[in-house]
Amino acid sequence: MKYIFETQMEVRDYECDIEGIVNNANYVHYCEHTRHLFLQQCGLSFADMHAKGVDAVVARMTLQYKMPLRPDDVFYSRLNLKKDGIKYVFYQDLYRASDEKICFRGKIELVCLVNGRLGVSEDYDRAFAKYLEEE
Repeated sequence: MKYIFETQMEVRDYECDIEGIVNNANYVHYCEHTRHLFLQQCGLSFADMHAKGVDAVVARMTLQYKMPLRPDDVFYSRLNLKKDGIKYVFYQDLYRASDEKICFRGKIELVCLVNGRLGVSEDYDRAFAKYLEEE
């Protein structure tokens, strides 16, 4: 897969469960943090957009857990983006840095609420224009 954004993170001990692996919910947190960093790179602030009455919200997630991350693992969070109608579809993969093995795959679909109603955001479209591919 082609990626348009990457960031590096490290597993913190408190993110792991009694089995010594990252708790499944934390993978969603990693993906959300990656999307927020990507927004910043695109010149958007999640808080500023909310203040304008535009909220990008998760509509659907498909998650695949491939190989567990463990305490102190360094990993890469990589992202690709497509647009499907009014949905922004983020493809997000996590790779363990030590061996580049895929640990997690996510397909996260977001829609925009404009003043509380499902709509199109010109700000998001403009910020994502150079990355978007229609499905």
